[in-house]
Amino acid sequence: MIVDKAIYADGIRTDIDGDISDAFDAARARGHCFVWIGLFEPSAEEFELVRDELKLHPLAAEDAVSAHQRPKLERYDDTLFVVVKTLSYTEATSDIDVGEIMLFIGHDFVVTVRHGAGNPLGPVRKRLESTPEMLDHGPTAVLYAVCDEIVDRYGIVAHEVERDIIDLERAVFDPQADDVTEDIYRLKREVLEFRSAEDPLVPVMQEISRGRVTECHGVQEYFRDVLDHLLRVDAQVDAHNELLNSVLNAHLALLGQRQNDDMRKISAWAAIVAVPTAIAGIYGMNFDHMWELHTRWGYPIALAVMAIICLVLFRILRRNRWL
Repeated sequence: MIVDKAIYADGIRTDIDGDISDAFDAARARGHCFVWIGLFEPSAEEFELVRDELKLHPLAAEDAVSAHQRPKLERYDDTLFVVVKTLSYTEATSDIDVGEIMLFIGHDFVVTVRHGAGNPLGPVRKRLESTPEMLDHGPTAVLYAVCDEIVDRYGIVAHEVERDIIDLERAVFDPQADDVTEDIYRLKREVLEFRSAEDPLVPVMQEISRGRVTECHGVQEYFRDVLDHLLRVDAQVDAHNELLNSVLNAHLALLGQRQNDDMRKISAWAAIVAVPTAIAGIYGMNFDHMWELHTRWGYPIALAVMAIICLVLFRILRRNRWL
């Protein structure tokens, strides 16, 4: 569905009355302005109106409707098609939700297509409208503002992931904590999903920052700033991935150590129990010639010997930290 639509001339917004065709006709008649159409998860029928009006390439139009694209920048005739991934963090479950924003950029129009609940573009539009000098750069100003907002959100999500990793580290080295193996794997999967969203965007920003996209020549310095922030996030995500590997290895090592400690304790108690078991087994044969059977203190002496041997074994094993 269409979320918002407006004409921007000299950085000033003019609301659109009527359908999309009338908006584009009015923009072309005025000159030095552009139309910004914002859509949220449009159906094929809804997007067909935009596609036919702007003569968008069928492949790009299909991608905009179906979504699930990797971050990329492609050119179709005079139109730039840019895909960026959006991220939002759910604190209650530590999940990272991934969405998409696709932008069609021409010399007098920009169409944004958003999929997923994260990163609504309403605040971006309002911030741009409060800076007419930026909007005066045309449709590429919208591309910059969208990328800047998304990369800033990446930084927030990276900070939240770092907090989750710190909590996992504390749980790993807490002997009273529950097993966190599943939590480590789940967070690692989220980090890899984070990486698949931000890492392919790096070459896109580099392409623009190096002046290889002619439409962005007036705002290259802004994209360099976005690239700087993105590279910082990219380094953080790589560090998070490596740190999770270390946390997992440490956790597995500690689990192995605890299992070894348990096995040593079981073996130690088995050794202690084996002494009275063996002695009692011998006496269970009831040989008549055994002297203990013919004296009043035979059984007490045998029980005392068992207790002394067990106590000596216990002291030895305790001193060697087997118990």
